[in-house]
Amino acid sequence: ALDTAENTLLTQRGLELNDVQKTLDQLILPSIDQADLYFQSSHSESWVLEDGIVREGSYNIDQGVGVRAISGEKTGFAYADDLMLPALKQATQAAKSISRQGQDKAVCVLASDSQVCRYSTADPIGSLDETQKVELLRRVEQEARNLDSRVEEVTVRLSASHDTCLVVATDGTFAGDVR
Repeated sequence: ALDTAENTLLTQRGLELNDVQKTLDQLILPSIDQADLYFQSSHSESWVLEDGIVREGSYNIDQGVGVRAISGEKTGFAYADDLMLPALKQATQAAKSISRQGQDKAVCVLASDSQVCRYSTADPIGSLDETQKVELLRRVEQEARNLDSRVEEVTVRLSASHDTCLVVATDGTFAGDVR
């Protein structure tokens, strides 16, 4: 999952781990106790078949990076909905502006979080093309009608989502998840 998250959220968008490390380096000021970056990309799709007709269809993409900088009891948050280096730098500047004084800190070297992958990282949205999805909806509708001759109205919904996240922090955290 970590390799998939790194590829999806960084590499495919022209970001490298070196860019992320430099961003964390910029966050560690004497005034910042801890900081982290949370990269996420979410895709979702939904289809609705009602009485044999596709009535609804939607596809959504949400993505971005959250930056958090903690200084004592103060926390600065910033968010960019673009996974590109200029947006990451701008969000970093906003988050670190929470404090101007404090003690010296050092950034830990990134260490991947070893986890057992319990689920496939495959994207369910791409597992069927549009024609196959509509055919599946129609087969489910027909099956519902075949179960009981009294069935007059059938509504079938098909939904899928695919989320990828990557967390990188000044304490050395480097973890990814795909679900």
